[in-house]
Amino acid sequence: MQETVLHFPRLDTVLMVEKVLKEADLAISKNELLRRLPKQIMRQTLNVILDYLEEKGLIMTGEKGILWVHNESPKMKKLLKESINAN
Repeated sequence: MQETVLHFPRLDTVLMVEKVLKEADLAISKNELLRRLPKQIMRQTLNVILDYLEEKGLIMTGEKGILWVHNESPKMKKLLKESINAN
């Protein structure tokens, strides 16, 4: 989050993104996440939210997409990270 942010997300937008990610069964792409959101948000705003969630350890981002991991044990997080980055 080093770059200049033109628009900071509102709390309801962050919560909306969290909800969609929690309900996803598997890792999803940014494009799929944008399609599943009930309202449109700017891609830059989504990137700020995803950077924040990843920094807090709530999600993992890999080649296969974005995955909610907050309620997982540390061992499970490691396994998920390895599986997302494999392939």
